[in-house]
Amino acid sequence: MVVCFIGVVACLAISWFIHSAPPRNLTITSGPPGSPFAVNAEKYRAILARNGVTLTILPSQGSLENLQRLGDPKFKVDIGFVQGGISDGTNDDQLVSLGNVAYEPLLIFYRGGTNTGLLSGLAGQRLAIGAVGSGAHSLAITLLQTNGLVGDGATRLLELDAEAAAKALLAGTAEAAFMMSDSASTRTMRTLLRSPGIHLLSLEQAEAYVRRFSYLNKLRIPEGSIDFGKNLPAQDVWLVGPTVELLARPDLNAAIADLLLEAAREVHGKASMLQNKGEFPNPVEHEFKISPDASRYYKSGKKFLYQQLPFWIASLLNRILVAFIPMILVLIPGLRLISAAYRWRIQLRLYRWYRTLLVLERELTREITPAKSREMHARLSEIETAVQHMKVPASYADRFYGLRGHIDYVRAKLASLNPA
Repeated sequence: MVVCFIGVVACLAISWFIHSAPPRNLTITSGPPGSPFAVNAEKYRAILARNGVTLTILPSQGSLENLQRLGDPKFKVDIGFVQGGISDGTNDDQLVSLGNVAYEPLLIFYRGGTNTGLLSGLAGQRLAIGAVGSGAHSLAITLLQTNGLVGDGATRLLELDAEAAAKALLAGTAEAAFMMSDSASTRTMRTLLRSPGIHLLSLEQAEAYVRRFSYLNKLRIPEGSIDFGKNLPAQDVWLVGPTVELLARPDLNAAIADLLLEAAREVHGKASMLQNKGEFPNPVEHEFKISPDASRYYKSGKKFLYQQLPFWIASLLNRILVAFIPMILVLIPGLRLISAAYRWRIQLRLYRWYRTLLVLERELTREITPAKSREMHARLSEIETAVQHMKVPASYADRFYGLRGHIDYVRAKLASLNPA
């Protein structure tokens, strides 16, 4: 039993050591080509490659499709960018968050004229709200419903992707377009910002939207921050938008989670138009729970070995410490148990013949007939033969020869009772 227990412990330790090794290949679901989601995924790929991990990038239509892929166990994807506020609660327990990595503002472009800064001012117009599956589409529907513009019979909602929406806006076949970084390329949004007659809507009710929808943030684009020389925008622009979370499946390797968060700090930690330096990534929890590995990282940073050594060497040493040190601590007393069990087994074999010899000696107190004497001599011979064939370690030689001496003693006593 002891040997079996030690074998099981050793097998478990070896199995854990093998299966806990960080994977060398990861897959991320990103966004349309050219979108900030896709651009950031490329940056992650370069950073992970420095540590010997290959990142495969799967383009998508945006946040909603990313969420669907992550929530489907049959779909081979490990991580993905997902904007807040689009989850319907069905995948909340199946996924974990590594933290928020950026703000994702909703940019609402409109053609010429004036706008009071109210979404209700877009009533009766043709609105490009993004392709189905994009974060822009999801948030646009939510905000337009709040203003009673969905299903009013007058306002036309065009489910166009970002490129088509921009063309429609420039061509005059749409009066406004909703865009977010999960599905619109930086080039497309920059083109619209600099196009004559196209303006960026500043939401006068931004504060109210943030209070109504807890996943939204009130964001400000400072005057002139896009182009100082042309003073774009001409005044502060108020926007709303959720944060982008880096989501993963719960079985993501802990060392890989650290590596991804290091990449997130490098990619998203700089100051930009909408955020301060070091603001991202952060562990603020929304629809998805922050993973235990991410929580530990935000509190104490990388593990000591990963701070001092290259990633794969640190991973190897860490797994050795976690798998084999406890195994050794279990095996040391286990080996002692084996030794004790072996000694006890030898003692039991000796005690067995001592018991047989004692029974025989007690019979000497009765009347011994010649036939009984012959029988007892035969039994003594059997005991002696069996004892002579025993294999015992040298440390038990004294007990072994003592047993043989006691056999001779009983034989002599039997002979004295029946001299004939």
